[in-house]
Amino acid sequence: MKVLVVGGGGREHAIIKKLKESREISQLYCAPGNGGIAADATCVPIKSTEVEKLAAWAAENQMDYVVVAQDDPLCMGLVDLLRQEGIPAFGPDRLAARIEGSKVFAKNLMKKYGIPTAAYQTFEELDKALAYVKTAKCPVVVKADGLALGKGVLICMTNAEAEAAVTDMMAGGRFGLSGSRVVVEEFLEGPEVSVLAFTDGTTLRPMVSSMDHKRALDGDEGLNTGGMGVIAPNPYYTPEVAERCMREIFLPTLQAMRAEGCPFHGCLYFGLMITADGPKVIEYNCRFGDPEAQAVLPLLQSDLFSIMRATTSETLDQVEVAFSSGASCCVILASGGYPQKYETGKVISGLDEAAQTACVYHAGTRRSENGDIVTAGGRVLAVTAVAGSLPQAIEASYAAAGKISFDQLHRRSDIGARAMKAYQA
Repeated sequence: MKVLVVGGGGREHAIIKKLKESREISQLYCAPGNGGIAADATCVPIKSTEVEKLAAWAAENQMDYVVVAQDDPLCMGLVDLLRQEGIPAFGPDRLAARIEGSKVFAKNLMKKYGIPTAAYQTFEELDKALAYVKTAKCPVVVKADGLALGKGVLICMTNAEAEAAVTDMMAGGRFGLSGSRVVVEEFLEGPEVSVLAFTDGTTLRPMVSSMDHKRALDGDEGLNTGGMGVIAPNPYYTPEVAERCMREIFLPTLQAMRAEGCPFHGCLYFGLMITADGPKVIEYNCRFGDPEAQAVLPLLQSDLFSIMRATTSETLDQVEVAFSSGASCCVILASGGYPQKYETGKVISGLDEAAQTACVYHAGTRRSENGDIVTAGGRVLAVTAVAGSLPQAIEASYAAAGKISFDQLHRRSDIGARAMKAYQA
């Protein structure tokens, strides 16, 4: 079968490497891909947001299946366009993708159906938002309603910070139209857990839990990023917590989406906080997390392509979804200055050496005219190691990452440290 994966980052590279294991796939394509993905799939020079062009290309080139991996094309309705062309796809349609594309939609959904989440208020007018945050109990969390590359969430420790955040989003245009509406919600405390789940709208199969590290610097300091590293499984996600999440959050979310007339197919991401009152939803994503996918997919033992097709055909209850009992650690190698200003075009060395002992996923790379792999983004590479235990996975990931170098390389040195403290407690 001929399969197209839409996207061009580390998440897509992880998906492609896992799909390559399927005997059913004869040809793999990726649009637009990147310098590393080109070694594993044929890259197609169409941006992931050019949804009409992508649907037309898929039809013209007789794709048998399309994996829509990024949030933007999902929210723009690429799955809907592919369906019109008669091409099955992995991922939710436009209406179901609102669960990530609009935080207002997601929060209202949880409120309506009694799914535990933080208390909140939504605002479309700046003056009303400012009046609220001036007297709100701090810290508070200010969120842009729409997509913002994972950076549209600000934790404000003071009322002044909250006022600045609201003004920056709604009047300053920091996130464009995505920030024209905002959600202001209570600050929750507790361990964070990411759980990705395959679903066909009725059946749900959770993947191995994981722990993301969003801050740019060691000790969870610095600015929020798209993610600087992940470990899996997450020690805070105990069997008792997992059972409660299934009963109170996962299945009710699926039921709510069906009740709203927009059943969810694909990968549903649950961003959770394990509070003193139990697990609560911080956010939903309508696709694999990045870099969570780079840590979770290497642990998948079942055939990814069979699972994906089952989410589309609503036969997930008939397919095996099994994961290794081991652990993984993913360390992100970023450009110095990320998530703010950074330089690109830096030659990368040591890739082959690192790949001997770890999975090296390309996120922001390209191949230069002279054949070198060079940096082309903020998050450049994701280095993932799998081992029998978390300490072994962390050690192996950092050992492999240490073989890679490029000018102004930045990485955190403490990925997995919080998880290790939990194991030792």
